[in-house]
Amino acid sequence: MNLPADVQNIISILESNGHEAYAVGGCVRDCILGKVPHDWDITTSALPQQVKALFARTFDTGIEHGTVTVLLNGVGYEVTTYRVDGKYEDGRHPKEVTFTASLEEDLKRRDFTINAMAYNDSQGLVDLFGGKEDLDNGIIKAVGDPMERFTEDALRMLRALRFSAQLDFTIEENTVEAIRKLAPTLDRISAERIQVEIIKLITSDHPDRLLDVYETGLTKVFFPEFDQMITCEQNTKHHAYTVGMHTLKAMEAIAPEKVLRLTMMLHDIAKPVCKVTDENGHDHFKGHPTKGAEMAKEIMRRLKFDNDTINKVCNLVKNHDDRPEVNPRNVRRMIIRVGQENFMDLMAVKRADTSAQSSFERDEKYAYIDSLEAMYQQIMADNDCLRIKDLKINGKDLISMGVPQGQKIGEILNALLNEVVDSPELNERDYLVNRVKDMLQ
Repeated sequence: MNLPADVQNIISILESNGHEAYAVGGCVRDCILGKVPHDWDITTSALPQQVKALFARTFDTGIEHGTVTVLLNGVGYEVTTYRVDGKYEDGRHPKEVTFTASLEEDLKRRDFTINAMAYNDSQGLVDLFGGKEDLDNGIIKAVGDPMERFTEDALRMLRALRFSAQLDFTIEENTVEAIRKLAPTLDRISAERIQVEIIKLITSDHPDRLLDVYETGLTKVFFPEFDQMITCEQNTKHHAYTVGMHTLKAMEAIAPEKVLRLTMMLHDIAKPVCKVTDENGHDHFKGHPTKGAEMAKEIMRRLKFDNDTINKVCNLVKNHDDRPEVNPRNVRRMIIRVGQENFMDLMAVKRADTSAQSSFERDEKYAYIDSLEAMYQQIMADNDCLRIKDLKINGKDLISMGVPQGQKIGEILNALLNEVVDSPELNERDYLVNRVKDMLQ
């Protein structure tokens, strides 16, 4: 295993001063898997004050838990003292930690065997719990008793499923059984921490592992709407799966980007509440995009997403089922409604949605999306006016024509934009000046 020069330097300085030190956890796991670690964590027998004394630039990251960040060449490396966690009273974090001189005690408190390995050049790989074998066999397994590990920190249950999705690993039987038993305790975990794990899971190569989150009972705690989707049948020629299974397949069919995956996860969220079955036994979901945008906003606020992500996702959810007749006027208005910067994302959403439906008229649906996109590209190439700032007249012009500053200017410019969107050739200054004069008479 090749340690970066800075990591090797930190370990060497600690060792030369009589301390043990190892790279530990996820960085060791990723190296064994042939991946480039995002960051490097170091564990040491040195106490925090001893670490700080040995390096010129440090700052206290979580010194009460033994963590000091060492700065080398502009990069921060977390160096944490071997520790034993005290009693977990809230299913989130220990009441206190005790520093220890034992690497084994430190590794014993970690979540999964694949994350409980340490390495340095002098000792090689320290693997006390079979992490390397579990990596080789593609297994997620708790260190020691999984009931204890998940009772200590309930978020570890969701982390197990997230690692399973990211690595395409199987969760060991006792570990998954413990998740099922302790699933309700996830309610002790903050929405922010849950959100981080869910984003990592759904942007992985296996977003369909959200089904495992449902089957272990975890979605019931933080995303009960998904449970309804999984069991909601769609008796219609356009669909071959329940709403939930359609959702999972749509997630797999779109790029692993946060907004796009969230959109597919939530695009049909309102179908269970909008479902109506007619006298022939056919299901209908009228109004589900608009209702879905409302529900998506509520769910994402509950999970503490930022406003920008919420707005983008809700916009795509609300418009995902729009099917205007393809002509320049309709598509220009669609671009304005959705936002020029979101239009191609909407096309990706429509394609993913279609791919997860039944084969009924699938080719025709794809052809329709292609025609929408082609019209969009033509409109962009023609530089058609789609925004007030693209009009060949502006607020200053209106003021010079005697329009008082205030709401009236906006009303006039919006009226002009409406005309120009329908007939782009009207975006000429002389015409617009005369139209304003007409409005003022």
